[in-house]
Amino acid sequence: MNTPIDNTLAYMDQGSFLGLRALGRGPVIQYIWIYENGVDLDGLRRFQRNLKHTLVARLIERSPLPFGRHRWVSYDGPADLDVAVSLRSRDEVWDWVDERSFVAIDPEFGPPWHLGVQPLIGGGAAVSLAISHTTGDAVAGMLAIADAVNGTRRNFGFPPPGARSRRQALRQDIVVTARSALQVPAAITGGMRVAREQQDDLSTSARSASPASSASTGAERLVVPRIYGYVEAKEWDERARALGGTRNVLFAGFSARVGYRLGRADGAGRIVLSVPVSERTEGDTRANPLNSITVLANPNEVTDDLAGLRAALKQALVELAESGNSLLAPLALIPFTPKVAVRRLENLVLKVGKPVGCTNIGEMPPEVNRPDGTDADFFGTRGGEAGVTAPILERLGGHLLVSAASLRDKVWFSVASWESGRINTKAAVSDVVRAALDDFGLPATIES
Repeated sequence: MNTPIDNTLAYMDQGSFLGLRALGRGPVIQYIWIYENGVDLDGLRRFQRNLKHTLVARLIERSPLPFGRHRWVSYDGPADLDVAVSLRSRDEVWDWVDERSFVAIDPEFGPPWHLGVQPLIGGGAAVSLAISHTTGDAVAGMLAIADAVNGTRRNFGFPPPGARSRRQALRQDIVVTARSALQVPAAITGGMRVAREQQDDLSTSARSASPASSASTGAERLVVPRIYGYVEAKEWDERARALGGTRNVLFAGFSARVGYRLGRADGAGRIVLSVPVSERTEGDTRANPLNSITVLANPNEVTDDLAGLRAALKQALVELAESGNSLLAPLALIPFTPKVAVRRLENLVLKVGKPVGCTNIGEMPPEVNRPDGTDADFFGTRGGEAGVTAPILERLGGHLLVSAASLRDKVWFSVASWESGRINTKAAVSDVVRAALDDFGLPATIES
């Protein structure tokens, strides 16, 4: 690119970074591949080098102004793969994947991603790619993986770190901040409108909101138990059609049923599904161009008929298209929000009850399954927060995230769950997921 691009962070991306620094933790997306008969390390090194030319190869450079807009700068990438020295057995793969989630990752100081390989006894290998969610969402990661496999080099025009002198940065950022300040009145008005529309939700959440206690900050970090699996796409689609739904609607119904079996229904027996909606466009350099919808699902109905849930999802998407911009209007306040406010607001962004995260990446390019240039035997994806503790999860009302992606004629899924007062182990989560799949008559292969 000969013309410098605007590398100013979008409000949503700056909000993600502000939350990361205020809370001391942030979401990470992990992609996992298992090769049963060995992996091509040279192919993976090529993949690693090619990632340096994708959207995830960037860092955040802070503005020198206290309430300035931060900017994207380029990143050269890690020097090499992180290959484990000792071998592990096949049934230890997921323990290793959990351990990889603790490897340092940082969207400001780097690295914004890391790539690890675990050789397995018998000649196989597991591969893990972790990406900071502040650097890119699941779709950005998917596109970056496909580009790296194909050897496609993107030049987004991000300048190198420190390209601006402090004087230049101050002069430029004062102009940008002043321009941003003009949006504050509309942002306040939009925030007040959202607050009025969600008055009951916010008041209920506010009563439970509290800053992190010393017990929370000193508690041991944990990995939320998670299981992985897949259903043949043909089986999934046939069941969806039989119930009057589609592949995506059946996934939402499955998420609702898992939530029901984990006791996350509200007083009326409904499950609150929180569904992210990607607004990424061609050539989009935003890290998180996301909106979301909230849908109430009847968990006792979805196993027999998906028509009601299908209609509810469609209506929510129609309403989002009509009011999405107004919901995003308060984001202009993000650069002016102090850390202490972010900590207090963490609970306020939650809906009443116990929402179920329901994120479906959809159909993925076949290249996503080929980090070394050949097809892996097993694929998995996970989202989660590095640094979360039991007291934090208690305060947030537990955690349930159901994720899915379609690849190689299979619907791959993962379920992460932590519930206060329950046995929080992979085996326990696996039992719940198997029961939910049985509710739909879906045969699945599950790993935990």
